[in-house]
Amino acid sequence: MTTILIVCGAGASSTFLASRMRALATARGVEVTIQASSDDDLGSHLSAVDLLLIGAHLKKDYPDLQALAAAHSVAIGLLPDTVFTAGGAEQAFDLATSLAPRGRLTSTNRTKDTTHG
Repeated sequence: MTTILIVCGAGASSTFLASRMRALATARGVEVTIQASSDDDLGSHLSAVDLLLIGAHLKKDYPDLQALAAAHSVAIGLLPDTVFTAGGAEQAFDLATSLAPRGRLTSTNRTKDTTHG
């Protein structure tokens, strides 16, 4: 199962987004763990995650965060600022789906796997 960590400055916005994304994952039948954290706590979480999503307001720190994620073999993406608004969970989830290792964020509701020949 894929573990996604959403990081923002204080952790409040990422907590709300993580909650909405978990509900969306359940509705889509996708088994995933989605957690939230502040940027101060990031280092203590990286060894246990597969994908790191960074809030847009941390854009200036993104190159450093990319290097940190790479050192832990964690995929990373920069969230657009619109994900913290209504409907933003879908944008964030779609970004996570595009960045996750192949086949890691797929629906468990599928009756046939058409991704493998």
